[in-house]
Amino acid sequence: MLRFSNFLFPESRDPDRDADAIREAMEEALLCEELGFEVIWLAEHHFDGNCAYVDPVTFAAAILSATKRIKVGFAVAQVSLHHPTRLAEQMSLLDNLSSGRVIVGLGRGTAYNVYEYQGYGIPAEEALERYEEAEGIMLKAWTSPEGMRHEGKHWTLNIPRLRPTPFTKPHPYVVSAASSEAGALHLARRGLPFLMNVQSYETTRDRLLQYRATMAESGFSAEQVEACLQESWCWRNIFVAETDDEALRIAVPNFVAMQEQRKSLRERIYREQGIIMKKETAPPARVDPAKALIAGSPATVAARMAEIEATGIGGVIGSFRLGPMPAELAAQSLRLFMQEVAPRFRATAPALAAE
Repeated sequence: MLRFSNFLFPESRDPDRDADAIREAMEEALLCEELGFEVIWLAEHHFDGNCAYVDPVTFAAAILSATKRIKVGFAVAQVSLHHPTRLAEQMSLLDNLSSGRVIVGLGRGTAYNVYEYQGYGIPAEEALERYEEAEGIMLKAWTSPEGMRHEGKHWTLNIPRLRPTPFTKPHPYVVSAASSEAGALHLARRGLPFLMNVQSYETTRDRLLQYRATMAESGFSAEQVEACLQESWCWRNIFVAETDDEALRIAVPNFVAMQEQRKSLRERIYREQGIIMKKETAPPARVDPAKALIAGSPATVAARMAEIEATGIGGVIGSFRLGPMPAELAAQSLRLFMQEVAPRFRATAPALAAE
């Protein structure tokens, strides 16, 4: 029973259009509430215009204040760029403001954009260890009514009881990103759900089979395995139009333009500084429209969603506005998806939309 959500990832190539891009993203969030999506996911990227609102914590507060039902998730907060005490406080506040509608998606930070670390004065090679230390601090801070002490590599802290205390007990709902097979299987061994980045259908299917097997080998019951899968999500770029030809005509050029924009500052930094964080020997699935883009008529898109549902994963994080795509075209796609695709899957949401 597949669940559906929308990844708000608004691009702004022109700094003079930042305000317009942020306004359009808010309008898209309100449309998602109206249409019955379960979650709005927010990204965090800095300095390049690839995510116009930049700060997902602030933007989450705005969305949660303007909506009544829809959840807001982070996909993900770049934990290595944050002070863990402040981030724990902020997430706890959002949890209270929304009466528990926050999904705290955590990740180390970008594996590609060194300028995001440079802009925050953090060595990129410390990202993973900072994330792991910060996550532990946050979980302990939320669940230590007498306060806590922490002495680690990056932080030495003496925190009285964290305030505000979380609305959700024992702490706001947390899920971790896993962009690699090793990361997904690490979470499987801990019995935890995960967020999967854009992958081909074949990779998604195979990774979920390995995830199931690893959980079972780690001693988890079949019921626990299914519960974790139902709380896991995979990301896809989606565009729906009346016909396959129309969808491809609109979606493919915008998808290609989006990928070019997302690597432009990265390539400039490489030319200027000679720094590259992750060297790829072949184009990854996320940049290949044949693997990373689902575009077509409602029937075509529904068939692709059914393939994803058959893997056993609980939800799809759909990016519907692709790069420079006009907001009105993305809105039409969102409406077609929720009116003609989503009703074919029992878990989504006439009932949710009616609440």
